[in-house]
Amino acid sequence: MKVFRLCSGVCAALAACLVTVAFAQAPAASTVAPEAKPAEVAPAGAKAVPALPAKSTAAPGWNVPPKWDDVQLKPQYASVPGRETNVLEQDSGQWWRTVRNGPVTFYGGVLLLVAPAFLLLFYFVKGPFKLHSPLTGKMMERFNSLERTAHWTMALSFVVLAVSGIMMLFGKYFLMPVLGASLFAALTTIGKNLHNFVGPLFMFSLVVSFVVFVKDNFMSGNDFAWLAKFGGLLSGNHMPAGRFNGGEKIWFWLAIVIFGIVISASGLIMLFPNWNQTRELMAEANLFHAVAGVCFMAATLAHIYIGTIGTEGAYQGMREGFVDEAWAKEHHSLWYDEVKSGKRAAPSGAQPATGDD
Repeated sequence: MKVFRLCSGVCAALAACLVTVAFAQAPAASTVAPEAKPAEVAPAGAKAVPALPAKSTAAPGWNVPPKWDDVQLKPQYASVPGRETNVLEQDSGQWWRTVRNGPVTFYGGVLLLVAPAFLLLFYFVKGPFKLHSPLTGKMMERFNSLERTAHWTMALSFVVLAVSGIMMLFGKYFLMPVLGASLFAALTTIGKNLHNFVGPLFMFSLVVSFVVFVKDNFMSGNDFAWLAKFGGLLSGNHMPAGRFNGGEKIWFWLAIVIFGIVISASGLIMLFPNWNQTRELMAEANLFHAVAGVCFMAATLAHIYIGTIGTEGAYQGMREGFVDEAWAKEHHSLWYDEVKSGKRAAPSGAQPATGDD
């Protein structure tokens, strides 16, 4: 009996020890507050995290930009005022690049190659338009000094713009492989600056040319008859024409007026980006400028051909202002009759006597 009591006491003591150890290893009761973590200390001299402005999509904190998909094409907050300053990526830029380096460059290049090739072929097949009657030695004033100054200002500035424009639009395809990237870049930079500064002079000459020549470029019934027979180009017999024939009047309204307006308006949009226009508008203006410029150049090649080697005596009239009466009577018979009869004054204002030979 004593032995049984001794064993029971030993078992009770062991159980008490086990319970004590279990409670000692158990987590603290919920009533005991957990030990506070030390607060994060900002680096010395660091500024406090700024408060986000209204409608901002950025996450609070430092250097936590929003996701790219959320800001790629959507207007966001921008502290700089102005149109499109809150647009990170302008998606029409790739469209402009595709169109400019695709159809505009390809078909524009084809046109600028086909036009001179056709004129050269025509010259070898048909030759220049020669006078059918001998020169008389008597001269008639065709263009006064103002008209010639406006024309040559427009012509010379156009040459500068055409050469620099071709260099910028097509140069990387045929010039850069020959000259190398460095020299091509230097020449293109010079051409671009010339283009920017000569452009306004060309626009001014267009306005002056319109004012001084428009009165003689309205279409009439004789002009439609002239156009119907291509001015006698195929038959060899010149059709009656006024001071300017139907072809020259088409050139005036198509090139100087229509192409001139498109080129000038689109050029001004690109030349002065501080007018608060959008980048998409400037990209579209660039395409219109290129297309109109290429068409203007192709039409000008035909105009230059007719006014120089294509027509005997034509260049003399614009260079010196006077043409032989035989030339005037053959190419512009209606104008010749008006001047000789006294119904029309000479371009400088002089009025010939009626029946003056």
